[in-house]
Amino acid sequence: MSERDTRWISEWNPEDEKFWESEGKYVARRNLIWSIAAEHLGFSIWLIWSIVATKLPQVGFHYTTDQLFQLVALPGLVGSLMRFPYTFAVPRFGGRNWTMVSAALLFLPTIALAYFVTRPETPFWVMLAVAATAGLGGGNFASSMANISFFYPDRMKGWALGLNAAGGNIGVSSVQLLTPILIGFGWLNLYLAVPQGKAGIYLQNAGLMWLPLIAIALFGAYRSMNNLSAARSTFADQVVIVRRKHTWVMAWLYIGTFGSFIGYSAAFPLLLKTQFPSAGVGMAFLGPLVGSVARPLGGWLADKLGGARVTFCNFVAIAAATTGVMYYVDIKSFAGFVAMFLVLFVMTGIGNGSTFRMIPSIFREEKLRDLKSASKADRAAAAKSAGIESAAVLGFTSAIGACGGYLIPRGFGASIATTGAPHLALEIFLAFYVTCGALTWWHYLRRSFLARQVPSLAEARV
Repeated sequence: MSERDTRWISEWNPEDEKFWESEGKYVARRNLIWSIAAEHLGFSIWLIWSIVATKLPQVGFHYTTDQLFQLVALPGLVGSLMRFPYTFAVPRFGGRNWTMVSAALLFLPTIALAYFVTRPETPFWVMLAVAATAGLGGGNFASSMANISFFYPDRMKGWALGLNAAGGNIGVSSVQLLTPILIGFGWLNLYLAVPQGKAGIYLQNAGLMWLPLIAIALFGAYRSMNNLSAARSTFADQVVIVRRKHTWVMAWLYIGTFGSFIGYSAAFPLLLKTQFPSAGVGMAFLGPLVGSVARPLGGWLADKLGGARVTFCNFVAIAAATTGVMYYVDIKSFAGFVAMFLVLFVMTGIGNGSTFRMIPSIFREEKLRDLKSASKADRAAAAKSAGIESAAVLGFTSAIGACGGYLIPRGFGASIATTGAPHLALEIFLAFYVTCGALTWWHYLRRSFLARQVPSLAEARV
C-alpha cells in the first residue's frame, strides 16, 4: 500500500487485541505524538497574551489594568467558541487533514502579534482584535482530543487522552517560561524588519519564536498522521449529543476543572503582578506546568478508582485551595499565595484527566446497557455510535469548559477594578465549585442513581 493510500485508514478496530498488538498501537502512537506537538503549539499561542499583556506598559503602551485583563481574557472566549466547529471538523475532514489546517492557522496570531506590539500608538480596540486571533490556538484541543479518542481502545482512553491533553496543556507553561527569556534577544528580529525593542525588550519575539515550530508541526502532521474512515460521520450524527443529559452535566463539571486550569493559567501572571508587584512573573509558568503534568495522573487514577470518585474529591480539594488563596491574599503572604495556587493547578489537572475519562465510559455504557442479549453485530454498531458521540462530547465539553479562560481573567479584572482586590471573584468561583461537587455526587455517586439509571456504570469505573 502506498503512502498516499494510508493517509486514510479504512479498517480500524482497536478493541481487537490481535489487531492492536500487531499494528494498531504503533499507528496510534505515531498519531498521538504529532497530535501532541500540534496541540502544544496551539496552547502556547492561545495563552501568549498572558505574558505579553504584562510587558506592554514597559514598551510604551498606556492601557489600564482592566484593559490588560481584557487582552488576557478575550483569547479564552474566542478559543472556547472555536472549539465547537473544530470538534465537528475531525469526523468531516479527517484528523490528519484538520491537524494540518489548524496548525497553519497559527501563523495568523503570531505574525499579527509580532507586528502590532512594536507600535505603541495602536488603539486598544485594534490590539484587542489582534489578541482575539490567538483564540485560534484554543480550538486545537477539541479537534485533537476528538481525533485521538478514535485511535485507542476503551481500556486505554483515560491514559491516552490524559497524555494528549497534558502535552497540549504544557504549552501554557512553555509560553510563560520561554517568552520572558526570548523577548530579551534582539537577534530573533532577523525574521522580520521591525523596530528595535524598548528597554531591552523585543516583545515581537513573543510571536516570531513560534514560526519555525509551527512549520515543523505542519510538516510532521502531513508526513506521519492518518485519517480514519471509521471516524467519519455527518453533522446530524454528532449534534444529537446536545439532547443527552450527560453532555450538559459533564460540560458543567469541565468548566470547573479545565475552565479553572486555563482561566488561572491566563490570569496568574497578571494577578501575581498586581497583588505582589515586587515579585515579578518569572515563576508563573510553574502553575500550568504542575497542572499539565498532573493531568495524565488524573486519567490513570480514574482508570483505577473511577472517574466520579476522583472528580468529586478534586472539587473538595479545589474549594479548599480557593479558600487558602483568599486567606493568603488577605495577609499578603507571597509564599502562601503561590503555594495555594500550585495546589489549585495540580487539582485542576487531575480533575481534567478524570472528567475526560468519565465521558467515553458514560456514553459507551448508555449505548450498550439495553443490548446485553443482542447480536455481536448490533453491539459493535452501538459501540461505534457511542465512540462517535463520546468524541463529539469530548470536543463539545472542552468548548464549554474553555469559557473559563475568559470568565476567570475577566472576573479578576472586574473584581480588582470595583473592590481593589480579587476576593469577590474568588468567592464566586468557590460557590461554583460547590455546585460541581454536588452535581458529581448526585449524578454519578449516588447508589440509587446507579441502580435505577445506569447500573453498569459502576463496573465501567465512571
